[in-house]
Amino acid sequence: MNAALGTGGVVLALVGSLGGIVTLAVGLRGRRSDLLRMSRTYAFMVLGGAVLAVAAMERALITRDFSLEYVANNGSHSTPALFNVATLWSALEGSIMLWGLILAGYSVAVVIKFRDRLNDPLVAWAMVVMFAVCLFFFGLMLGPANPFRVLADPPLDGPGPNPLLQNHPLMAFHPPMLYLGYVGFTVPFAFAVAALVTGRLGEGWLVETRRWTLIAWMFLTMGIVAGAWWSHEVLGWGGYWAWDPVENASFLPWLTGTAYLHSVMVQERRGMLRVWNLSLLCATFSLTILGTFLTRSGVIDSVHAFSESAIGPLLLGFFGLIVLVTVGLVGWRGDRLRSPARIDSPVSREGAFLLNNIVFAAFAFVVLLGTVFPLISEALSAERVTVGEPYFERMTTPIGLVLLFLMAVAPVLPWRKASGETLRSRLLWPGWFGTGILALAVALGARGLAPLLAFFLAGFAGGAAFRQLFLATRRQGWRGLTGRANGGMIVHLGVLMIAVAIAASNSYSVERDARLCVEAAPGCPSTVTVRGHEITYLGPTSDMTAARRQVGAKLDVGGKVFEPAIQQFVNGTQQIGKPSVRNTARDSVLLTLTDLPAADGSVTVKIIVQPLIVWLWIGGGVMALGSLMAVYPGRRRVATAPVSAPVSVSA
Repeated sequence: MNAALGTGGVVLALVGSLGGIVTLAVGLRGRRSDLLRMSRTYAFMVLGGAVLAVAAMERALITRDFSLEYVANNGSHSTPALFNVATLWSALEGSIMLWGLILAGYSVAVVIKFRDRLNDPLVAWAMVVMFAVCLFFFGLMLGPANPFRVLADPPLDGPGPNPLLQNHPLMAFHPPMLYLGYVGFTVPFAFAVAALVTGRLGEGWLVETRRWTLIAWMFLTMGIVAGAWWSHEVLGWGGYWAWDPVENASFLPWLTGTAYLHSVMVQERRGMLRVWNLSLLCATFSLTILGTFLTRSGVIDSVHAFSESAIGPLLLGFFGLIVLVTVGLVGWRGDRLRSPARIDSPVSREGAFLLNNIVFAAFAFVVLLGTVFPLISEALSAERVTVGEPYFERMTTPIGLVLLFLMAVAPVLPWRKASGETLRSRLLWPGWFGTGILALAVALGARGLAPLLAFFLAGFAGGAAFRQLFLATRRQGWRGLTGRANGGMIVHLGVLMIAVAIAASNSYSVERDARLCVEAAPGCPSTVTVRGHEITYLGPTSDMTAARRQVGAKLDVGGKVFEPAIQQFVNGTQQIGKPSVRNTARDSVLLTLTDLPAADGSVTVKIIVQPLIVWLWIGGGVMALGSLMAVYPGRRRVATAPVSAPVSVSA
């Protein structure tokens, strides 16, 4: 039943995707508006099929239908309800289903948004691209990533999802948020391709899609921050970002998407950087496909990656096709992409945004090189070289500092050209604010060139953002905080919180292993003090549920009880550490057991204290808030040509 319903849903979505492509192609060729308007019908058909397939799989997981191979490999009678639902995206085939569902949802959102313009060739070509992407992913579900394979001899129970995916509720929300970001970039990419095909290379299509880009970027940001939070609280190593290839796979499109959101303002204002913006959009979407290849092909070793599968070559081929087509289209339209406008002065808003683009591109190149170099080395020499955290830290730290400087200077620069007097008057207050932050950090004991420079630049950029927001509210009241420019300043404040949290936690964290006893004895105290926190061992703990057995320790830290533990799940043999974490505005204390409590009453605990780390999560929330305020239109709007302006169709 579940297999038949699910397969029927996938077939329906596949037929809808193919039908949409053929119908729109005929309509575009014959200039038939009636056929172009049918994109709405096909989009709902694809969504209906995707919903049916996902509902069938969730039903199979909830009812423990082990006749499906996917449920037999990933489900279990003992899996808690929340994680049982989240099992849908815990493995390869289910994650592709989630991708298809979200992509179908975006397709329907587009046809609803442009319901009065479906006969516009630009919208029609964009829908052709979206249907083509749908066709690829639903095709995977009928081929090598089929989630509805049936077992002839189903087991009575399954192993359940990876134990690491059952230790924190964030795993129910982190992947969907990432996918909403990943897949959301399909919309602006589709319109970019449509603009290249139709020759409508002005600024109208940018205005129509900028909110789609911002929403996708917001979800990707939230997903990355949620993943860092999960990593900090589940893996027990005290960190939140290890430059893991899968982490980098989500960070790469975030970098290029961020660069695009900045430089698109130059094109809207002055008609410049058209090639840059098209290239950034195409690169962002291409990197989402490359990231999908890295995480789902089995070519990399990662705590996040899925096992080896047959879809790797298909994803790589799809990535290559996207790059080939987009580069060809940009080259074809090269003459029409030239802008008559030029940057009047490098000391201007557009000059700063161009430099910002270059720095973000360099950042993305450094991360991409470190991520794929082991694969390149293995392909060329049959030896896999490890590119570790030191490479990324050494290469990206100076780039990050340059970006902080640009965040301080760019918002205060006028368009076209800035005079020395203008710079002095606009940077004076931010400069003093940054100096004050630096003095405060030194007074609190901060040392080291890199972190102190980061604190100063963060204060400098924060002063510039506060100046912009103060002027906006003074002119327009609290309504002045909405709109892209001022919402962007709030996003900047969130980024600066994250920058300060990273600089402080990386530079001033303390890690210590301590052997503690309930009753103090020679060489085994009951209490230890680490960076002002008094940690006392109160005794062992144990707990048993239907899903897992847990043995741990109870410790008192400043009147708060911590209970780090080691877990073993019923259907697995691997022991999984469960850290205990408490975050305050000042610091984070993380305790994890290095081994089970000993028979002599002692326990060995790893203690990690990291200052200001909670501001990383707060900063992520502020970035999400700023993104929402940027989506909401400001009081002053600039009239632009509608997307449906009549032009000739170029096929």
